[in-house]
Amino acid sequence: MVRTPAATKNGRPLLRPRRALLAAAALATAALTGGCGGGSGETAAAPDVPMLQELGTPEGRLDLVAWTGYAENGSNDPKVDWVTPFTKATGCQVHTKVADTSDSMVSLMQTGRYDGVSASGDASLRLIYGGTVAPVNTGLISSWDDVAKYLKNQPYNSVDGQMYGVPHGYGANMLMYRTDKIPQRPTSWSVVWDEDSPAAGHVVAYDSPIYIADAALYLKTHRPDLKITDVYELTEEQFDAAVGLLKKQRPNVNQYWANYLDELQSFKSGYNYAGTAWQVTANLAMTDKAPVATTLPSEGATGWSDTWMISSKAQHPTCMYKWMNWITMPKVQAEVAQWFGEAPANPKACQYTAKGFCSTYHVGDPEFYKRLAFWKTPVEDCGDDRGNECVDYSRWAQAWTQIKG
Repeated sequence: MVRTPAATKNGRPLLRPRRALLAAAALATAALTGGCGGGSGETAAAPDVPMLQELGTPEGRLDLVAWTGYAENGSNDPKVDWVTPFTKATGCQVHTKVADTSDSMVSLMQTGRYDGVSASGDASLRLIYGGTVAPVNTGLISSWDDVAKYLKNQPYNSVDGQMYGVPHGYGANMLMYRTDKIPQRPTSWSVVWDEDSPAAGHVVAYDSPIYIADAALYLKTHRPDLKITDVYELTEEQFDAAVGLLKKQRPNVNQYWANYLDELQSFKSGYNYAGTAWQVTANLAMTDKAPVATTLPSEGATGWSDTWMISSKAQHPTCMYKWMNWITMPKVQAEVAQWFGEAPANPKACQYTAKGFCSTYHVGDPEFYKRLAFWKTPVEDCGDDRGNECVDYSRWAQAWTQIKG
């Protein structure tokens, strides 16, 4: 593992928090599951929403919903600005509404007031099946061929082979551990699940219902009798097993984190020994000389991949397509990735990043990312011959409240 931090500003990596806690409420889940087939278990079908066929004259304005750090205009740091050059090149004035949760993004997009959104996988399907976003004409995206193939036509950004967005950035939920407390590199997630683990009492876990998928991922390998094939498509038996594992883990968890800075401080102080973390957290900890390392265990890991999606009611569609073209250009991708702390969707960005950055984030390493289960909204439709037998997100949210107690 290359431990070189990303580019720095005043001695600190040019990175910002990925996001706050994914809200536990099941906001908009009904809209999603309602569009995912009936009781007969037929395959989910997306609403018939027209796709833009050609670009017109830029409308002069663009309204976005985005994660913090995805549309920087120099107001946070004069040297970090890819919005102003975009406006100069296209004439599209960008107005950004920052959202802290995926549920917030879904709600904002449902108002019809915004042209596009930087959706994560736990929101994108809700937007697609709710008819909130439109299919994307990839023929109008100039850098489409340069986007990593393993990010295209995925279950969280497409339906029946039709893309509903342009991949932006992605990352893994790594296992981070203190090398002074656990000298030998863990090869399994058992270090956070076993009751007699050397990390017992000092385990850290991600504070979100989507963390149930991490338990399912572990069970997929260690409980083959459950026959888990997709950690986001769980039957009652599989779901109950995952929840049971999380309840068993609860006494050993000393911190559930939503803001990565909280986890960072706990690892630096030695309060945490092992748990789920983003590479940005490890980079910052190592910059401060904390004895930590990250690894991808034998079971793989969950992960996240964000997608720029266009509203089905976009008032400024040409400006939105111009933005999707701009944000996937190599140089801009490099700026965003280093500021935010993620792998760029366009590997050509690596020629503009700091030395070691792309190695740290495994850019251009499809085998690494094949081992990840990217976040995806859990719905009733299992996506196979089981039909509507899977547990939807609202149940995940309810269970999470019970798990934490």
